[in-house]
This record gives sequence, structure tokens and C-alpha cells, in this order.
Amino acid sequence: MSGSGSEESQPSQAVDDGQQEAEQDWAAAKAFYDNQVTQRVRPPKPQNAITVAVSSRALFNLVEEQRIYEEQGLEKYVEYQQKNENVILKPGPAFYFVKALEHVNARLLELYPDDEERFDIVLMTNNHAQVGVRLINSINHYGLTIERFCMTGGESPIGYLTAYLTNLYLSADCDKVQEAIQAGIASATIFTANKGVVYSDTQLRVAFDGDAVIFSDESEQIFKEQGLDRFFEHEQLNENKPLAQGPLKGFLEDLGKLQKKFYAKNERLNCPIRTYLVTARSAASSGARVLKTLRSWGLEIDEALFLAGAPKGPVLVKICPHIFFDDQMFHIEGAQKLGTIAAHVPYGIAQKHQKST
Repeated sequence: MSGSGSEESQPSQAVDDGQQEAEQDWAAAKAFYDNQVTQRVRPPKPQNAITVAVSSRALFNLVEEQRIYEEQGLEKYVEYQQKNENVILKPGPAFYFVKALEHVNARLLELYPDDEERFDIVLMTNNHAQVGVRLINSINHYGLTIERFCMTGGESPIGYLTAYLTNLYLSADCDKVQEAIQAGIASATIFTANKGVVYSDTQLRVAFDGDAVIFSDESEQIFKEQGLDRFFEHEQLNENKPLAQGPLKGFLEDLGKLQKKFYAKNERLNCPIRTYLVTARSAASSGARVLKTLRSWGLEIDEALFLAGAPKGPVLVKICPHIFFDDQMFHIEGAQKLGTIAAHVPYGIAQKHQKST
């Protein structure tokens, strides 16, 4: 038994040693950086930050470049990017979301100049390094604060997402998003809206579906397999039993933590973050369990909209979120048509039903 206990302690010791070495590395990097004279804000440590990783096709409009890659191959794609590296890329679907994150950071730094609990945006792209100059030129043109790049040269980004302790990953590549979800990383495939919309530049607005996004798909399984009446009955019987968490619960929690930092400075009415629950659930028949689950988690949602099966698009037009997360493509497509930037979360039983139809 004693030998077994000794062996079991070795991995734990190795983890502790690794964490200590990482802390020493960060301390050395901070000491070096603090000795430099610069107007730029130092990126926060991943352990303290809310890290949002975005792909280059999420951040910028690379439709033409992607067409060249698919039709003419990698070498022609890289050649095109290098020839056009001084041509600024147009905004992609995640662009205004990133801008809103940076506005929140600016407000946080005003109130908490020495605090590292803020957003850190990482460009996570499978582009080759030769394309990096055009990406850097475009980021600098728009005044974005994105200091950390991972250009993986065609390799999977999952290991880097894990290393950066990524809280949210947005990509235009559904296969990479699926891989990230399977690795336990909150992820979504982001789509361009079909209409131009003016987004708030003073308030980050994030809208979430409930089942299979904030919450698990346990109740949605009842609905898909046993029908609506059985679903209503199940939710009322389990009203006081919290739902299990879904893939985006952690990101909602991160937003809530930052909101509380503004509340602590008496900035509730001027908070630059607003969250929305936009669910197809009915309020009277299945809404109580949702609200009680959020309460049990200690989470607040600014607005809860129970649509009882009505289309989500018109409500989202009124909200005008920088991003809307949903697990079902027909809701994504409906939101797109009316001008909402929507992000598909490939999680839960709805994915099985979508593939079979």
C-alpha cells in the first residue's frame, strides 16, 4: 500500500512542480516587461484572464481568400496573401464582438488599473506564418489589442486552446469547433449576418439559448424522444432540481463575474455588459426550472425571454446582440436572415436529429 501511495503522489508532485515553474516564468516575464517604457497595456496571465480565442476567418472576412485556397491550393493562397499584405481585410462576423470585449477591458482598466481579470483575445488560426503580416497589418489598422497569435500551419489548434486556458473559442470551421467541444472547450461556429446592423459600441450584448447551450441537453432529450407534453410534465416534476451545466455556462459565469466588478463600483446602471436568455421554452410550463437553476448557480441574467416556440429572429433584432449562441441551425439561420451574428454550439441531442434530417 505504501508503495502504491508513493506512486500516486508522483503525478501530483509533477503537476505542482509544473505550476511552480510556470509561475516563475510569468514572474520573470513580468519583471522584464515592467522595466520597459511603453504605453501598451501588458496582456494578463491566462490564469487570471477570460481568454477568447478567435480564428482569422471569424475575425476578418476571408471569403475570397478561402475560395482561392479551396480551388487553387495552399501555395497560391499564401502567394495571394503575401501580394496583398498591405490590403486591409474587412471585418468578419466576430469583429464587433471583439471590439465590444475591448471596450469592456478599457472600462475595467479605468476602475481596476492593477487587476488582470479581464478579456484576453488570442488569434488562433491554422494559417501559415507567411500570412501573419497581413493579419497584423489589419489588426493594427483597426486598433485592436490582440498581442497573442497562434499560427499553427494547418495543425489542429486544440492543444494551444488548452495551453491558453481558453474560455471561449470562435471559428468559422465547424470541424475544429466540434473538436474543441469534444475536448471540453466552450466553442461555437460563427456565421455572418445577412444584413448590416449597427452594434452598440458602449455595451457588450451577449444572447444565449438555454438548453444545450447554458444548460445540458437532458430536458431537450425528453422533448425530442417523448414529445412536448412529456417535456412539460418532466420540467414541472423537476422544477426544484437544477439542470446540469451546458458548454457555455462557464462563459456566462465569466461575464457575470465581470459585471459584479462594475456593480462593486456603483456602476450597475452603466455596466458595459448585458446578457440575455432567449429560449423557445414556455414560461408558465417550463420556465421556473430554468430560473431556479440560474439562481442555484448564483448567476444573474439581465433579460430572460421565453418565446414558447415563436421565432427568435424578431426578438434578436430588438436586442441587437454582438453574438447569439444556439444549438439548433434553424434558429441560427432565422437569426442570420434578420441581421444577427449567430454562433452554432454543436452540442447535445439536436445535433443527432439535424444530421438525420
